[in-house]
Order: sequence, then C-alpha cells, then structure tokens
Amino acid sequence: MSLIPSFFGSRLSNISDPFSLEIWDPFKNFPFSSESQFAKENSALVNTRVDWKETPEAHVFKADLPGLNKEEVKVEVEDDRVLQISGERKVEKEEKKDTWHRVERSSGKFLRRFRLPESAKMDQIKASMENGVLTVTVPKVEVKKPDVKSIEISG
Repeated sequence: MSLIPSFFGSRLSNISDPFSLEIWDPFKNFPFSSESQFAKENSALVNTRVDWKETPEAHVFKADLPGLNKEEVKVEVEDDRVLQISGERKVEKEEKKDTWHRVERSSGKFLRRFRLPESAKMDQIKASMENGVLTVTVPKVEVKKPDVKSIEISG
C-alpha cells in the first residue's frame, strides 16, 4: 500500500527508490512550469546576465552571450538615453533519428534595456564581442571642475 496520496500522480511511485533517475517536478502540470513552451521560449530573456560598472571615464556593460556571434546581437541607443541589447539564440535543429535526453541550453529572443545617466556621451558609444562576452563602453562627459578664485580679505 502506498503512503503517498494518488493526487500527486504516478511520478511519485519511485520516490522511495534511491536508484530512480526520474526526478519529481511538483510544478510539472502548472501553466508556466519549467517544461512549458512559454518557459522554453523566454528562458534566454531571463538568463541573459549583464554587469554594469562605472569607472571615472565610462560606464561599462558586459553581457554573457555564449554561442552567439556579433551578427546575432544588436546594440541600440534610443533618443531618451536608453541602451538596448537584444538578439536571438536559435533552437538547434531536431532530426527524426536523434534522441534528446536533456535540453538545458536556453534559446529564444532576449532583450535588456538600461537608462543611461545624463553624463553619458551618446555619440561615442562603442561595442565589441569576444569569446561570447559583449562589452559596451559608454564614455562619460568630463566633469569640469569649477574655477576657484581666492578673494583677499581686507581689514
């Protein structure tokens, strides 16, 4: 007799078997579970990681885009100082004779947007890509130090 209620489905029948390779997914039948089409199509969007650091000279953005080349990535800047990084990871072609055991690499479109500060030089932005890492450098306007004039105190 099973001690596990049947409303969890038959997947739990192996829960007591330490050699079972089947892992129970409690969210399997939920609308946005890890196996849903929505999750597969949008996983690239969620997994695109971007670092943003500020140096005295510039704002530097680094995005991890493994497996993509520069032709598959777009870097754009809108008039209202919004930096946009977008692209698409293509799904690997599936052949009838192939048997897939696991699909973990993300695919689909991705889009990240960042509002740039007033100090950004919008006309001098540069982007480069090396080893799957996109680097976008946004130079900053040099802050002019105010002229200070000493005034002699009389009296």
